Amino acid sequence: MPHHRPRRRLVATAALSAVGALLGAGLVAPSGGAAAAVGTTATTATTSTRAPAPASTAARRPSAWKPRPARYAATVTRTDIPIRMDDGVVLRADLELPAGANGRAVDRRLPVIVTITAYNKSVISGGAGSVLAGADPDYLVKRGYAQLTVDARGTGASGGVWKAFSARENKDAGAIVTWAHRQPWSNGKVGMTGASYMGISQLFAAGRHPKGLKGIFPQVPAADVYRDVVASGGQVDVGFIPLWMGLVTVTGLVPPAYAATTPDAGLRWLLDRLTTATTFTGPLLLDAVLGGNAAYDSAFYRERSPIEVLDDVRVPTFLVGGQFDLFQRGTPLVFERLQRNGAPVKMIFGPWDHLQGSSGAEVGRAGYGSLAELQLRWFDHWIKGRNGRLGEIAPLTYYEQGSGRWVRKNRWLARDLDARTYALSGTARMGGKAGALRRTSPAAGRSTLLPLPVSGLCSRSANQWTAGILNAVWPDSPCLDDHALNDLSGLTFQTAPVKRAVRFQGPINARLHVSSPSGDGMLSVVVEDVAPNGKVSRITGGWQVISHRKLAKGRSRFLDGRLVQPYHPHTKAAKKRLRPGQVAPVDVEIFPTGAVIRPGHRLRLSIQGYDVPHLLPHLGDVLDHTVPITLHTGPGHRSVVTLPVR
Repeated sequence: MPHHRPRRRLVATAALSAVGALLGAGLVAPSGGAAAAVGTTATTATTSTRAPAPASTAARRPSAWKPRPARYAATVTRTDIPIRMDDGVVLRADLELPAGANGRAVDRRLPVIVTITAYNKSVISGGAGSVLAGADPDYLVKRGYAQLTVDARGTGASGGVWKAFSARENKDAGAIVTWAHRQPWSNGKVGMTGASYMGISQLFAAGRHPKGLKGIFPQVPAADVYRDVVASGGQVDVGFIPLWMGLVTVTGLVPPAYAATTPDAGLRWLLDRLTTATTFTGPLLLDAVLGGNAAYDSAFYRERSPIEVLDDVRVPTFLVGGQFDLFQRGTPLVFERLQRNGAPVKMIFGPWDHLQGSSGAEVGRAGYGSLAELQLRWFDHWIKGRNGRLGEIAPLTYYEQGSGRWVRKNRWLARDLDARTYALSGTARMGGKAGALRRTSPAAGRSTLLPLPVSGLCSRSANQWTAGILNAVWPDSPCLDDHALNDLSGLTFQTAPVKRAVRFQGPINARLHVSSPSGDGMLSVVVEDVAPNGKVSRITGGWQVISHRKLAKGRSRFLDGRLVQPYHPHTKAAKKRLRPGQVAPVDVEIFPTGAVIRPGHRLRLSIQGYDVPHLLPHLGDVLDHTVPITLHTGPGHRSVVTLPVR
């Protein structure tokens, strides 16, 4: 029977407010998101130099596809439906169905959209939760779909102990889809939606080939969780990871409705939550901060990385990624792997942080319609067999920083790209004296970098690695708009004002020759645009611990024979400090993007020794990361940055 839940929605709202307090602010969904029609290969929008702000609407061109109107005026929800896994653990789901004029659920079999969340289905069901969940599911439900939202094992109302993306949880994901495929209210055809955690769950579910799964729509998913977010460059992420685990913990404390009527089940639920805190989240965080096994890449992270199962994913996949997102690195890798394997896949890669990418409020700026309309278009085509005119949507659509254009391409690293190398030249000094970036004849120099544990605080990195909270709370912060102040805390190298536009797209590598008295340290490298008026706009960044510099060439990526995406093992065995007086090259993976340096602007490389609050060294390595690092440039120690340039 339908169950209306005003009390639980009040509790959920209170929980979301508590999460906002935990994160330091309320979770505010970005405004906008108006639909726009398909544009040309590169449609021009009003130029936006403030990176976190969305691009203006793309040039309009009438589309042959139009969203169909709602068929039903209302929906009803059945709550806490039990789904028993093969090990006896009971997961809980809410089922939303379209309702007829009598207020009752329609009596017909429907295609099912599944969302698996760790953030409590009661919290993300509408209202402020849309910032975490994306499009309102009512849009699809009123057009003839059923929505099944499931709390992952050990979260929300579900039983068991949470061990994020463990093999057991990933097995659950496939089992949930199969269960939905078999229910009497299902016509056997299933799709999946959701952002972040919910997007990652889709990839793991699809990798298990569950019966009935016809298409997925992941927003801002990861590929390689260690390199994408846990420990960029080998240093532990203390900005996002504790906030994320806190989010799951706080939303998990909302008592399920059945706890009031079934005391034994409620007690079991509470014990499961305590077990999670004492056996997973707490020990894992402590071990990582102390430099234990959790601080290094291992089978633990391989098990939790979607890239390990992507060769088994064949279902049509629509990706939404963000250039300032936590998974800025990972989402394009998912796109490329699926495209290589022949899966029908498309990706929109916009100027969004994690909250913006999760809400999807600005997806319409890309020129294909709002997030809800795109989901309808995708699922109507692959599930209902309607003509979605998907050929109008380019395989890849990305926002070009610096011009405000939305660029349409067939591939991420396409044949129209060439590797271009700029050499760091001369000596730079902290506080504002820049060295040069040159195509030829770099001058020799030795620049001293003193690691300052305030670097990064006034930067867009602080917003990116706290999932977009700074932008949500203080969108007019000068730290999001101009990086000139943050650059004073490091070394800068820049070109002369360029005469022709320099367009680049994809991953970037900085090879820096360094020495360090401690044999270690961290390099935070930022690619920037310097306007004629001196304003500094951050484009993208990368990080690398010197002792983690070992390069796995077989897993690294080259363009025209030049390294553009290094791969480091990041294992305990591979960690190696420099010898006293040793100068060695360190390849820094700079996360992928799309941008243009316009005529009269400069390309700048900024280098710091910290990126706070994003990364901190393990407690045992703190002293090694406080000593000066020497950066060597010139013909004898060719430090360079290599970009894929169009």
